[in-house]
Amino acid sequence: MTHRKTLWTAAAGLTAGAVIAWQRSAARGHGPVTDERWLTVTVNIAPGEIQPGKLPSPLQEYGDRIETRITPAPGDRGTELAVRLKEPQPAITHSVPARLAGQDPRQDLRRALRDAKALLEVGEVLEPDAPPTTHDSPGGKLVGLLSRRAGGEGVL
Repeated sequence: MTHRKTLWTAAAGLTAGAVIAWQRSAARGHGPVTDERWLTVTVNIAPGEIQPGKLPSPLQEYGDRIETRITPAPGDRGTELAVRLKEPQPAITHSVPARLAGQDPRQDLRRALRDAKALLEVGEVLEPDAPPTTHDSPGGKLVGLLSRRAGGEGVL
């Protein structure tokens, strides 16, 4: 009985989240985006240790297609590394369906930014164990489904 209740609760939460995401994407409209949002991470290193011309390899691969902004993080807590695509993208590519289908051009940039953060802080990109060392529970299967749908970028 508890297993069934857990599944219903998860399904209700997933449905509510999908409705909210759909409403937000519909409210944005479908015209061209003129003010691209910056994708930002806080890196736990001093601001002077990151040079715009010497970014980690995942970001160097973008070359002149991205803009980069490097600023001290608030409260002396490292450095904020921000990037965005120079070429504005249509708003439809930023919608939830486009992200679920893996067609949002910012997904690869998000992944590259996350990998660059790992390289700057740790020196390597850490990956989870494959195959996992645990058995899947119903909740774990739901989390696995959502993780696969997140396109590997850590965001659904």
